Amino acid sequence: MIWNPYGGKMAEISESAIPFPHRAGVLYKIQHITAWTTGGNEVAPKHVNWIRSFYSYMAQYVSKSPREAYINYRDLDIGMNNVKGNTSYKQASIWGKKYFKNNFNKLVHVKTVVDPRNFFRHEQSIPPFSS
Repeated sequence: MIWNPYGGKMAEISESAIPFPHRAGVLYKIQHITAWTTGGNEVAPKHVNWIRSFYSYMAQYVSKSPREAYINYRDLDIGMNNVKGNTSYKQASIWGKKYFKNNFNKLVHVKTVVDPRNFFRHEQSIPPFSS
């Protein structure tokens, strides 16, 4: 686990001032990591299952309603875009609101204006309304 402490100046910035909303009241961001140097893909399920089990165990100690996430610690288990990139606003809201809270709606608007054809995308990118 990597714990990044929050508070101080960060807590003085409004949640809506910039896309990153995790401000006042957030004590830490926690990154859960697993890695292995031997065994390759054959041992991957063992390590992935272990970290998922650990993550689930830690759930009782973290934010709830909703449980939030930090975009730079991407969590594909909370949802992903469709392969062809035609993910709906509703579907993307599942992870988008965990990463960006109420800023998600603003970011969808910006994406719609700047990249309406959704050229710039990844597994959890923000979709334009048109998709």
